[in-house]
Amino acid sequence: MNRFLSFLLGWVLLVGAPAPALASHAREPEIRALTFGFIKLTDMAPLAIALERGYFAEEGLSVTLEAQANWRILLDGVIAGTLQGAHMLAGQPLAATIGYGPQAHIVTPLSMDLNGNGITVSNEVWQMMRPHVPSRPDGRPAHPISAAALAPVVRAFREEGRRFDMGMVFPVSTHNYELRYWLAAGGLHPGLYAPHDASGQIGADVFLSVTPPPQMTAALEAGTISGYCVGEPWNQAAVQRGIGVAVITDYQIWADNPEKVFGLRADFAEAYPNTTRAILRALIRAAMWLDADDNANRRAAAEILSRSDYVGAETEVIAASMTGTFEYEPGDMRAVPDFNVFFRGYATYPFYSDAIWYLTQMRRWGQIPQAQTDQWYADIAASVYRPDIYSDAARSLIRDGLARPEDFPLDSDGFRPPVTLFDGIPYDGRAPNTYIDSLPLGLTGAQRVRDEAQDG
Repeated sequence: MNRFLSFLLGWVLLVGAPAPALASHAREPEIRALTFGFIKLTDMAPLAIALERGYFAEEGLSVTLEAQANWRILLDGVIAGTLQGAHMLAGQPLAATIGYGPQAHIVTPLSMDLNGNGITVSNEVWQMMRPHVPSRPDGRPAHPISAAALAPVVRAFREEGRRFDMGMVFPVSTHNYELRYWLAAGGLHPGLYAPHDASGQIGADVFLSVTPPPQMTAALEAGTISGYCVGEPWNQAAVQRGIGVAVITDYQIWADNPEKVFGLRADFAEAYPNTTRAILRALIRAAMWLDADDNANRRAAAEILSRSDYVGAETEVIAASMTGTFEYEPGDMRAVPDFNVFFRGYATYPFYSDAIWYLTQMRRWGQIPQAQTDQWYADIAASVYRPDIYSDAARSLIRDGLARPEDFPLDSDGFRPPVTLFDGIPYDGRAPNTYIDSLPLGLTGAQRVRDEAQDG
Protein backbone atom coordinates (compact mmCIF):
# COMPACT_ATOMS: atom_id res chain seq x y z
CA MET A 1 0.00 0.00 0.00
CA ASN A 2 2.78 2.38 0.88
CA ARG A 3 4.59 1.41 -2.33
CA PHE A 4 1.39 2.09 -4.30
CA LEU A 5 0.91 5.48 -2.64
CA SER A 6 4.51 6.38 -3.36
CA PHE A 7 4.02 5.39 -7.00
CA LEU A 8 0.78 7.35 -7.21
CA LEU A 9 2.34 10.44 -5.64
CA GLY A 10 5.28 10.23 -8.00
CA TRP A 11 2.95 9.90 -10.99
CA VAL A 12 0.93 12.93 -9.92
CA LEU A 13 4.07 14.99 -9.48
CA LEU A 14 5.42 13.84 -12.81
CA VAL A 15 2.23 14.56 -14.70
CA GLY A 16 1.58 17.82 -12.84
CA ALA A 17 5.08 19.23 -13.05
CA PRO A 18 5.03 20.42 -16.67
CA ALA A 19 1.79 22.39 -16.26
CA PRO A 20 3.25 25.36 -14.33
CA ALA A 21 6.26 25.34 -16.64
CA LEU A 22 4.02 25.46 -19.70
CA ALA A 23 1.89 28.20 -18.16
CA SER A 24 5.01 30.16 -17.29
CA HIS A 25 6.39 29.68 -20.80
CA ALA A 26 3.11 30.79 -22.33
CA ARG A 27 3.37 34.02 -20.36
CA GLU A 28 7.04 34.70 -20.98
CA PRO A 29 7.70 38.12 -22.56
CA GLU A 30 8.28 37.93 -26.31
CA ILE A 31 10.97 40.60 -25.92
CA ARG A 32 12.77 41.44 -22.70
CA ALA A 33 15.02 44.45 -23.34
CA LEU A 34 12.90 47.60 -23.31
CA THR A 35 13.52 51.34 -23.15
CA PHE A 36 10.87 53.65 -21.70
CA GLY A 37 10.83 57.44 -21.79
CA PHE A 38 9.73 59.87 -19.11
CA ILE A 39 9.72 63.55 -18.20
CA LYS A 40 11.23 64.68 -14.89
CA LEU A 41 8.06 64.85 -12.85
CA THR A 42 6.92 63.23 -9.62
CA ASP A 43 4.25 61.22 -11.44
CA MET A 44 6.84 59.18 -13.32
CA ALA A 45 7.23 57.39 -9.97
CA PRO A 46 5.64 54.04 -10.99
CA LEU A 47 8.36 53.58 -13.62
CA ALA A 48 11.18 54.36 -11.19
CA ILE A 49 9.71 52.18 -8.44
CA ALA A 50 9.06 49.26 -10.81
CA LEU A 51 12.74 49.40 -11.76
CA GLU A 52 14.27 50.09 -8.37
CA ARG A 53 12.20 47.53 -6.46
CA GLY A 54 12.81 44.84 -9.06
CA TYR A 55 9.25 44.45 -10.32
CA PHE A 56 10.32 44.70 -13.96
CA ALA A 57 13.04 42.12 -13.37
CA GLU A 58 10.62 39.76 -11.62
CA GLU A 59 8.41 39.95 -14.69
CA GLY A 60 11.32 38.91 -16.90
CA LEU A 61 12.03 42.39 -18.28
CA SER A 62 15.28 44.30 -18.61
CA VAL A 63 14.17 47.95 -18.62
CA THR A 64 16.12 51.14 -19.23
CA LEU A 65 14.51 54.46 -18.29
CA GLU A 66 15.54 57.54 -20.25
CA ALA A 67 14.58 61.11 -19.39
CA GLN A 68 13.35 63.08 -22.41
CA ALA A 69 13.86 66.78 -23.06
CA ASN A 70 10.18 67.50 -23.72
CA TRP A 71 6.86 65.84 -24.48
CA ARG A 72 7.19 66.16 -28.27
CA ILE A 73 10.54 64.36 -28.31
CA LEU A 74 9.10 61.68 -26.04
CA LEU A 75 6.12 61.09 -28.37
CA ASP A 76 8.37 61.01 -31.43
CA GLY A 77 10.49 58.34 -29.73
CA VAL A 78 7.47 56.11 -29.12
CA ILE A 79 6.20 56.58 -32.68
CA ALA A 80 9.65 55.84 -34.15
CA GLY A 81 10.14 52.80 -31.92
CA THR A 82 13.30 54.02 -30.18
CA LEU A 83 11.13 54.00 -27.05
CA GLN A 84 8.88 50.99 -26.57
CA GLY A 85 6.64 52.92 -24.18
CA ALA A 86 6.54 56.08 -22.12
CA HIS A 87 5.13 58.12 -19.26
CA MET A 88 2.73 60.26 -21.30
CA LEU A 89 0.32 63.11 -21.00
CA ALA A 90 -3.16 61.62 -21.06
CA GLY A 91 -4.02 63.67 -24.13
CA GLN A 92 -1.05 62.48 -26.18
CA PRO A 93 -2.31 59.02 -27.22
CA LEU A 94 -5.70 60.55 -28.07
CA ALA A 95 -4.24 63.42 -30.09
CA ALA A 96 -1.87 61.13 -31.99
CA THR A 97 -4.66 58.70 -32.81
CA ILE A 98 -7.02 61.39 -34.18
CA GLY A 99 -4.17 63.08 -36.03
CA TYR A 100 -3.78 66.27 -34.04
CA GLY A 101 -0.02 66.65 -34.40
CA PRO A 102 2.08 63.58 -35.31
CA GLN A 103 -0.31 60.77 -36.26
CA ALA A 104 0.01 57.23 -34.97
CA HIS A 105 -2.26 54.79 -33.20
CA ILE A 106 -1.07 55.02 -29.61
CA VAL A 107 -2.89 53.15 -26.86
CA THR A 108 -2.86 53.37 -23.10
CA PRO A 109 -3.69 50.26 -21.08
CA LEU A 110 -2.83 51.95 -17.76
CA SER A 111 -3.36 55.30 -16.03
CA MET A 112 -0.32 56.29 -13.99
CA ASP A 113 -1.86 58.59 -11.39
CA LEU A 114 -4.63 60.91 -10.27
CA ASN A 115 -4.17 64.60 -9.45
CA GLY A 116 -0.65 66.04 -9.07
CA ASN A 117 -0.76 69.43 -10.83
CA GLY A 118 -0.97 72.99 -9.60
CA ILE A 119 -1.25 76.55 -10.89
CA THR A 120 1.41 78.98 -9.68
CA VAL A 121 1.73 82.74 -10.23
CA SER A 122 4.60 85.14 -9.68
CA ASN A 123 4.91 87.08 -6.45
CA GLU A 124 3.98 90.28 -8.31
CA VAL A 125 0.78 88.74 -9.65
CA TRP A 126 -0.13 87.25 -6.27
CA GLN A 127 0.23 90.62 -4.55
CA MET A 128 -2.18 92.06 -7.12
CA MET A 129 -4.58 89.11 -6.77
CA ARG A 130 -4.64 88.92 -2.99
CA PRO A 131 -7.06 91.85 -2.36
CA HIS A 132 -9.62 90.02 -4.53
CA VAL A 133 -9.30 86.68 -2.69
CA PRO A 134 -11.60 86.04 0.31
CA SER A 135 -9.87 85.26 3.62
CA ARG A 136 -10.51 82.63 6.24
CA PRO A 137 -10.98 83.62 9.90
CA ASP A 138 -7.26 82.95 10.47
CA GLY A 139 -6.34 85.45 7.76
CA ARG A 140 -5.15 82.90 5.24
CA PRO A 141 -6.67 82.83 1.74
CA ALA A 142 -9.88 80.84 1.38
CA HIS A 143 -9.56 77.99 -1.09
CA PRO A 144 -10.24 77.12 -3.82
CA ILE A 145 -9.17 80.41 -5.39
CA SER A 146 -11.13 81.46 -8.46
CA ALA A 147 -9.51 82.94 -11.55
CA ALA A 148 -11.99 85.77 -11.07
CA ALA A 149 -9.35 87.14 -8.68
CA LEU A 150 -6.89 87.12 -11.58
CA ALA A 151 -9.18 89.03 -13.95
CA PRO A 152 -8.40 92.53 -12.53
CA VAL A 153 -4.70 91.71 -12.73
CA VAL A 154 -5.00 90.82 -16.41
CA ARG A 155 -6.89 94.08 -17.01
CA ALA A 156 -4.17 96.03 -15.19
CA PHE A 157 -1.50 94.42 -17.34
CA ARG A 158 -3.46 95.30 -20.48
CA GLU A 159 -3.85 98.92 -19.39
CA GLU A 160 -0.08 99.07 -18.93
CA GLY A 161 0.45 97.64 -22.41
CA ARG A 162 1.71 94.33 -21.03
CA ARG A 163 0.57 90.96 -22.32
CA PHE A 164 -0.34 88.43 -19.65
CA ASP A 165 1.56 85.22 -20.44
CA MET A 166 1.32 81.87 -18.69
CA GLY A 167 3.10 78.58 -19.28
CA MET A 168 1.77 75.05 -19.72
CA VAL A 169 3.69 71.99 -20.73
CA PHE A 170 2.15 70.90 -24.06
CA PRO A 171 -0.90 71.74 -26.21
CA VAL A 172 -2.63 68.41 -25.41
CA SER A 173 -1.57 68.24 -21.77
CA THR A 174 -3.84 67.98 -18.78
CA HIS A 175 -2.11 71.17 -17.63
CA ASN A 176 -3.27 73.10 -20.68
CA TYR A 177 -6.87 71.98 -20.23
CA GLU A 178 -6.87 72.49 -16.45
CA LEU A 179 -5.41 75.98 -16.80
CA ARG A 180 -7.92 76.82 -19.52
CA TYR A 181 -10.76 75.42 -17.43
CA TRP A 182 -9.74 77.50 -14.41
CA LEU A 183 -9.31 80.69 -16.44
CA ALA A 184 -12.61 80.28 -18.31
CA ALA A 185 -14.51 79.59 -15.08
CA GLY A 186 -13.22 82.97 -13.84
CA GLY A 187 -14.30 84.78 -17.00
CA LEU A 188 -10.89 84.92 -18.71
CA HIS A 189 -10.62 83.64 -22.28
CA PRO A 190 -7.53 81.42 -22.77
CA GLY A 191 -7.73 81.53 -26.59
CA LEU A 192 -8.72 79.13 -29.35
CA TYR A 193 -6.91 76.83 -31.75
CA ALA A 194 -7.68 76.63 -35.47
CA PRO A 195 -6.43 74.54 -38.39
CA HIS A 196 -4.63 77.64 -39.68
CA ASP A 197 -3.38 78.79 -36.25
CA ALA A 198 -1.94 76.27 -33.78
CA SER A 199 -0.91 78.92 -31.23
CA GLY A 200 -4.12 78.52 -29.24
CA GLN A 201 -4.17 82.28 -28.69
CA ILE A 202 -7.04 83.37 -30.95
CA GLY A 203 -9.19 85.81 -28.96
CA ALA A 204 -7.16 85.28 -25.78
CA ASP A 205 -7.20 87.40 -22.63
CA VAL A 206 -4.40 85.24 -21.21
CA PHE A 207 -1.76 83.97 -23.62
CA LEU A 208 -0.64 80.40 -23.02
CA SER A 209 2.58 78.93 -24.40
CA VAL A 210 4.61 75.76 -23.98
CA THR A 211 7.39 75.61 -21.40
CA PRO A 212 9.04 72.29 -20.42
CA PRO A 213 8.30 71.39 -16.77
CA PRO A 214 11.86 71.68 -15.38
CA GLN A 215 12.18 75.16 -16.95
CA MET A 216 9.02 76.63 -15.42
CA THR A 217 10.59 78.13 -12.31
CA ALA A 218 13.41 79.74 -14.29
CA ALA A 219 10.94 81.26 -16.75
CA LEU A 220 8.81 82.58 -13.87
CA GLU A 221 11.82 84.08 -12.11
CA ALA A 222 13.01 85.70 -15.34
CA GLY A 223 9.58 87.26 -15.95
CA THR A 224 9.11 85.48 -19.25
CA ILE A 225 5.81 84.18 -17.91
CA SER A 226 3.62 85.45 -15.05
CA GLY A 227 2.34 82.05 -14.01
CA TYR A 228 2.01 78.44 -15.08
CA CYS A 229 0.30 75.11 -14.67
CA VAL A 230 2.65 72.18 -14.13
CA GLY A 231 3.05 68.92 -12.28
CA GLU A 232 5.11 68.44 -9.18
CA PRO A 233 7.67 69.17 -7.93
CA TRP A 234 7.78 72.40 -9.93
CA ASN A 235 5.02 74.25 -8.06
CA GLN A 236 6.59 73.49 -4.71
CA ALA A 237 9.99 74.44 -6.11
CA ALA A 238 8.73 77.96 -6.88
CA VAL A 239 7.23 78.32 -3.40
CA GLN A 240 10.32 77.05 -1.62
CA ARG A 241 12.57 79.31 -3.69
CA GLY A 242 10.35 82.26 -2.82
CA ILE A 243 9.61 83.23 -6.42
CA GLY A 244 5.93 82.32 -6.68
CA VAL A 245 2.69 81.34 -4.97
CA ALA A 246 0.58 78.29 -5.82
CA VAL A 247 -3.04 79.42 -6.07
CA ILE A 248 -4.89 76.16 -6.77
CA THR A 249 -4.26 72.45 -7.32
CA ASP A 250 -5.97 70.24 -9.86
CA TYR A 251 -7.35 68.24 -6.92
CA GLN A 252 -9.38 71.37 -6.10
CA ILE A 253 -10.46 71.82 -9.71
CA TRP A 254 -11.53 68.19 -10.16
CA ALA A 255 -10.94 65.84 -7.25
CA ASP A 256 -9.26 62.60 -8.37
CA ASN A 257 -8.85 63.75 -11.94
CA PRO A 258 -6.84 61.54 -14.30
CA GLU A 259 -3.33 62.74 -15.07
CA LYS A 260 -0.54 60.77 -16.80
CA VAL A 261 -0.81 57.46 -18.64
CA PHE A 262 1.55 54.77 -19.87
CA GLY A 263 1.48 54.88 -23.65
CA LEU A 264 2.75 52.52 -26.32
CA ARG A 265 2.07 51.87 -29.97
CA ALA A 266 -1.01 49.79 -30.73
CA ASP A 267 0.95 47.48 -32.99
CA PHE A 268 3.46 46.82 -30.20
CA ALA A 269 0.71 45.82 -27.77
CA GLU A 270 -0.82 43.56 -30.40
CA ALA A 271 2.46 41.92 -31.47
CA TYR A 272 3.79 41.42 -27.93
CA PRO A 273 0.85 40.68 -25.60
CA ASN A 274 2.96 38.84 -23.01
CA THR A 275 5.48 41.67 -22.87
CA THR A 276 2.66 44.20 -22.51
CA ARG A 277 1.10 42.15 -19.71
CA ALA A 278 4.44 41.94 -17.92
CA ILE A 279 4.92 45.72 -18.18
CA LEU A 280 1.50 46.37 -16.70
CA ARG A 281 1.96 43.85 -13.92
CA ALA A 282 5.18 45.59 -12.85
CA LEU A 283 3.64 49.07 -13.02
CA ILE A 284 0.52 48.04 -11.10
CA ARG A 285 2.70 46.50 -8.40
CA ALA A 286 4.73 49.72 -8.22
CA ALA A 287 1.54 51.78 -7.90
CA MET A 288 0.32 49.50 -5.10
CA TRP A 289 3.61 49.98 -3.24
CA LEU A 290 3.42 53.76 -3.62
CA ASP A 291 -0.03 53.92 -1.99
CA ALA A 292 0.43 51.10 0.53
CA ASP A 293 -0.17 51.63 4.26
CA ASP A 294 -1.51 55.18 3.94
CA ASN A 295 1.44 56.40 1.88
CA ALA A 296 4.02 54.97 4.29
CA ASN A 297 6.47 54.45 1.41
CA ARG A 298 6.29 57.99 0.03
CA ARG A 299 9.38 59.29 1.85
CA ALA A 300 11.44 56.44 0.42
CA ALA A 301 9.92 57.12 -3.00
CA ALA A 302 10.84 60.81 -2.76
CA GLU A 303 14.45 59.87 -2.02
CA ILE A 304 14.54 57.64 -5.10
CA LEU A 305 12.95 60.30 -7.32
CA SER A 306 15.40 62.95 -6.13
CA ARG A 307 18.22 61.23 -8.01
CA SER A 308 19.47 63.11 -11.04
CA ASP A 309 18.55 60.31 -13.42
CA TYR A 310 14.89 60.54 -12.34
CA VAL A 311 13.39 63.90 -11.26
CA GLY A 312 16.55 65.51 -9.96
CA ALA A 313 14.94 67.82 -7.40
CA GLU A 314 15.69 67.91 -3.69
CA THR A 315 14.01 65.20 -1.63
CA GLU A 316 12.22 67.77 0.53
CA VAL A 317 10.80 69.56 -2.51
CA ILE A 318 9.41 66.29 -3.87
CA ALA A 319 8.15 65.15 -0.48
CA ALA A 320 6.38 68.49 0.11
CA SER A 321 3.43 67.38 -2.02
CA MET A 322 4.03 63.66 -2.24
CA THR A 323 3.58 62.95 1.45
CA GLY A 324 0.12 64.44 1.88
CA THR A 325 0.71 68.19 2.23
CA PHE A 326 0.94 71.15 -0.13
CA GLU A 327 2.52 74.55 0.55
CA TYR A 328 0.68 77.33 -1.28
CA GLU A 329 2.97 80.14 -0.17
CA PRO A 330 5.80 80.20 2.34
CA GLY A 331 4.34 79.06 5.66
CA ASP A 332 0.88 78.23 4.28
CA MET A 333 1.13 74.45 4.45
CA ARG A 334 -2.15 72.56 4.16
CA ALA A 335 -3.12 68.91 4.27
CA VAL A 336 -3.93 67.46 0.84
CA PRO A 337 -3.76 63.70 1.51
CA ASP A 338 -4.84 62.71 -2.00
CA PHE A 339 -2.79 65.19 -3.99
CA ASN A 340 -0.81 62.31 -5.51
CA VAL A 341 -2.70 59.04 -5.93
CA PHE A 342 -1.12 56.13 -7.76
CA PHE A 343 -3.34 53.13 -7.01
CA ARG A 344 -6.27 53.63 -4.65
CA GLY A 345 -9.57 54.74 -6.10
CA TYR A 346 -8.85 52.60 -9.19
CA ALA A 347 -6.20 55.13 -10.19
CA THR A 348 -4.48 52.76 -12.63
CA TYR A 349 -7.64 51.75 -14.53
CA PRO A 350 -7.96 53.42 -17.99
CA PHE A 351 -11.57 54.65 -17.91
CA TYR A 352 -13.20 55.64 -21.20
CA SER A 353 -14.82 58.60 -19.44
CA ASP A 354 -11.37 60.00 -18.62
CA ALA A 355 -10.43 59.88 -22.30
CA ILE A 356 -13.70 61.52 -23.32
CA TRP A 357 -13.12 64.47 -20.95
CA TYR A 358 -9.86 65.23 -22.75
CA LEU A 359 -11.58 64.99 -26.09
CA THR A 360 -14.29 67.43 -24.95
CA GLN A 361 -11.60 69.95 -24.06
CA MET A 362 -9.92 69.48 -27.43
CA ARG A 363 -13.27 70.23 -29.06
CA ARG A 364 -14.02 73.14 -26.72
CA TRP A 365 -10.83 74.99 -27.61
CA GLY A 366 -10.75 74.19 -31.33
CA GLN A 367 -8.18 71.40 -31.51
CA ILE A 368 -11.08 69.30 -32.82
CA PRO A 369 -12.44 71.93 -35.24
CA GLN A 370 -15.82 70.35 -36.05
CA ALA A 371 -18.65 69.02 -33.91
CA GLN A 372 -18.68 65.24 -33.40
CA THR A 373 -21.39 62.84 -32.27
CA ASP A 374 -21.45 61.30 -28.82
CA GLN A 375 -20.72 57.95 -30.47
CA TRP A 376 -17.57 59.35 -32.09
CA TYR A 377 -16.23 60.32 -28.65
CA ALA A 378 -16.99 56.85 -27.30
CA ASP A 379 -15.38 55.12 -30.28
CA ILE A 380 -12.16 57.13 -30.09
CA ALA A 381 -11.93 56.53 -26.35
CA ALA A 382 -12.35 52.77 -26.84
CA SER A 383 -9.68 52.66 -29.54
CA VAL A 384 -7.08 54.36 -27.31
CA TYR A 385 -7.92 53.50 -23.70
CA ARG A 386 -7.68 49.73 -23.27
CA PRO A 387 -9.25 48.39 -20.06
CA ASP A 388 -9.30 44.92 -21.69
CA ILE A 389 -5.49 44.77 -21.69
CA TYR A 390 -5.39 46.22 -18.18
CA SER A 391 -7.92 43.71 -16.83
CA ASP A 392 -5.95 40.79 -18.25
CA ALA A 393 -2.87 41.93 -16.31
CA ALA A 394 -4.91 42.62 -13.17
CA ARG A 395 -6.50 39.16 -13.23
CA SER A 396 -3.10 37.54 -13.60
CA LEU A 397 -1.91 39.38 -10.48
CA ILE A 398 -4.97 38.14 -8.61
CA ARG A 399 -4.34 34.55 -9.74
CA ASP A 400 -0.75 34.82 -8.52
CA GLY A 401 -1.84 36.13 -5.12
CA LEU A 402 -0.21 39.52 -5.68
CA ALA A 403 -3.45 41.53 -5.62
CA ARG A 404 -7.06 41.23 -4.49
CA PRO A 405 -10.15 41.24 -6.73
CA GLU A 406 -11.53 44.26 -4.90
CA ASP A 407 -8.47 46.29 -5.91
CA PHE A 408 -9.80 46.55 -9.47
CA PRO A 409 -13.11 47.57 -11.11
CA LEU A 410 -13.13 44.44 -13.26
CA ASP A 411 -16.89 44.61 -13.86
CA SER A 412 -16.77 48.26 -14.97
CA ASP A 413 -18.24 49.35 -18.30
CA GLY A 414 -15.39 51.85 -18.56
CA PHE A 415 -17.29 54.89 -17.29
CA ARG A 416 -16.90 56.60 -13.95
CA PRO A 417 -20.05 57.96 -12.31
CA PRO A 418 -20.86 61.58 -13.26
CA VAL A 419 -18.78 64.11 -11.33
CA THR A 420 -19.17 67.81 -10.59
CA LEU A 421 -16.12 70.01 -10.99
CA PHE A 422 -15.21 72.93 -8.72
CA ASP A 423 -17.38 75.47 -10.56
CA GLY A 424 -20.52 73.36 -10.14
CA ILE A 425 -20.70 72.07 -13.71
CA PRO A 426 -21.35 68.30 -13.88
CA TYR A 427 -19.51 66.01 -16.28
CA ASP A 428 -20.92 62.73 -17.58
CA GLY A 429 -18.70 60.86 -20.05
CA ARG A 430 -21.77 59.27 -21.64
CA ALA A 431 -23.05 62.69 -22.79
CA PRO A 432 -20.04 64.66 -24.03
CA ASN A 433 -21.95 67.12 -26.21
CA THR A 434 -24.32 68.03 -23.41
CA TYR A 435 -21.26 68.72 -21.27
CA ILE A 436 -19.54 70.82 -23.93
CA ASP A 437 -22.65 72.92 -24.43
CA SER A 438 -22.84 73.61 -20.68
CA LEU A 439 -19.39 75.19 -20.47
CA PRO A 440 -18.72 78.94 -20.49
CA LEU A 441 -16.47 80.25 -23.30
CA GLY A 442 -15.10 78.11 -26.08
CA LEU A 443 -16.88 76.30 -28.92
CA THR A 444 -20.31 74.75 -28.49
CA GLY A 445 -22.72 72.91 -30.77
CA ALA A 446 -21.69 73.08 -34.43
CA GLN A 447 -19.70 76.27 -33.87
CA ARG A 448 -16.30 76.53 -35.53
CA VAL A 449 -13.40 78.79 -34.70
CA ARG A 450 -14.18 81.32 -37.41
CA ASP A 451 -17.73 81.65 -36.05
CA GLU A 452 -16.38 82.23 -32.53
CA ALA A 453 -13.99 84.88 -33.81
CA GLN A 454 -16.79 86.69 -35.67
CA ASP A 455 -19.17 86.47 -32.74
CA GLY A 456 -16.71 87.44 -30.06
